[in-house]
Amino acid sequence: MKQTGFVVPKFGIESLGLKNHGAVHWNLPVPALYEEAVRRGEGRVADGGALVVHTGIHTGRSPNDKVFVEDAASRDRIDWGKTNKPISPERYRALYNRMTAYAQRRDLFVRDCWAGADPAHRIGVRVITETAWHNLFARNMFLRPNADELEGFQPDFTILNLPGFQADPRLDGTASDCAILVNFTDRVVAICGTWYAGEIKKSVFTILNYLLPDRNVLPMHASANVGPKGDVAIFFGLSGTGKTTLSADPARTLLGDDEHGWGEQSLFNFEGGCYAKVIKLSRAAEPEIYATTERFGTVLENVVMDPATGGLDLDDGRHTENTRACYPLDFIPNASPTGIGGTPENIVMLTADAFGVLPPISQLSPEQAMYHFLSGYTARVAGTEKGVTEPQATFSTCFGAPFMPRHPTVYAGMLGEKMARQHVKCWLVNTGWSGGGFGVGERMSIRHTRAMLRAALDGRLAAIASAADPHFGMQVPSACPDVPGEVLNPKNTWKDKKAYDSAARDVARRFEANFQQFESHVEDKVNRAAIRAAA
Repeated sequence: MKQTGFVVPKFGIESLGLKNHGAVHWNLPVPALYEEAVRRGEGRVADGGALVVHTGIHTGRSPNDKVFVEDAASRDRIDWGKTNKPISPERYRALYNRMTAYAQRRDLFVRDCWAGADPAHRIGVRVITETAWHNLFARNMFLRPNADELEGFQPDFTILNLPGFQADPRLDGTASDCAILVNFTDRVVAICGTWYAGEIKKSVFTILNYLLPDRNVLPMHASANVGPKGDVAIFFGLSGTGKTTLSADPARTLLGDDEHGWGEQSLFNFEGGCYAKVIKLSRAAEPEIYATTERFGTVLENVVMDPATGGLDLDDGRHTENTRACYPLDFIPNASPTGIGGTPENIVMLTADAFGVLPPISQLSPEQAMYHFLSGYTARVAGTEKGVTEPQATFSTCFGAPFMPRHPTVYAGMLGEKMARQHVKCWLVNTGWSGGGFGVGERMSIRHTRAMLRAALDGRLAAIASAADPHFGMQVPSACPDVPGEVLNPKNTWKDKKAYDSAARDVARRFEANFQQFESHVEDKVNRAAIRAAA
């Protein structure tokens, strides 16, 4: 079989059951991947140079289609339930064998990469795809080994991405014709039935979330940056809450926009790229991210392009509200070349409050931080998941429940221990609604949010007098530089104050009901910090 590429490792892909395939393209450079993608009709080149692709009916993750192989190695280590669903080794093997049969006589693209910027904790990942553009996505998203590392590359895990193959729910026991199969024993993730490239990225994150706690490294669904004095800040939050936007601060060095590990001496990026939402992206408000949409090497998912001129319309959500740009981290001018920083001084928990009742910024005690980390309150943003067409209130523990194979208290316990021992401050920031809930109020001003974050991270906000919020208990500052005073108290932004109190009590009841699942798993001091709804 023909093999092409920049570097072909000594260790091939036959051991994965991939035989009788067509040409294998190993670690192709970006121009060659563009040529292959255009020649095969996978995408088109936009004005400015980005590659525009479409993902069909799957324009977001398919969390109900992810399953873990339940065997002797995983049975007692995975938190089985609605999020982490099992598949038997026999059913997995039957489906996997049909996937490898599908790959026969097909050309394949192979990308070898690292996950984890800190060499002490990184893993080798091999991504095998049936399309050139998915391979370009993997090249952008993960860390690229040098030529010497590639020559002898042996992966710790392999991602097999065959979106053209569809599972059969009646035969395979899957929820649909899409499946994300995670096998920790074989160290393989097999993806089929979805062209959405985010499944590749999140599969690697899921692997690291399973492995790293054993190394005393806390894996986090979070962005991170570094201030001029070397101070590191972590930004927790689900997709659409502002992790990418708020961490891309021109005054601070970006470590990464989505996934990090917190070890004993370092905080490090898992990835080598960014996967940013670009719907209604503004050149004025987010110039660094906007510029990536006009660069050769960027992959644009489901962005509307004029077929005649190649011009982009980032405001058009006809395909999905979850339009995405995937680009290398070095496309951001102030990105860290190493992806590694010191241990953090500040943690920011981002929440898009759809009810408009949480303060725009507040400080949490360590116990409150563990409580909110386990709660993970936010809103699903339109398009992030299949079937979600408008923001919906949700609780996603650890701000990343779909990617956490272990019990949430494993991660929360590590967070609390590291915060206490390293004296880390924690801030809860509402990037959602103010003046009313979704449909009545308005989205928080990004200008005000940035001003509040600057004051928090440079230490000014901690020195300002604060008072406990009457409904939620966190400390709300009485003032903040460059932010109008009435913005800081959410009740003041509502015309109907009684309606605010009613909505706040409703949200407090949601917190209280959600946290009942954790009460028996946490220390009394965390339970005492829990939100209790007023009678």
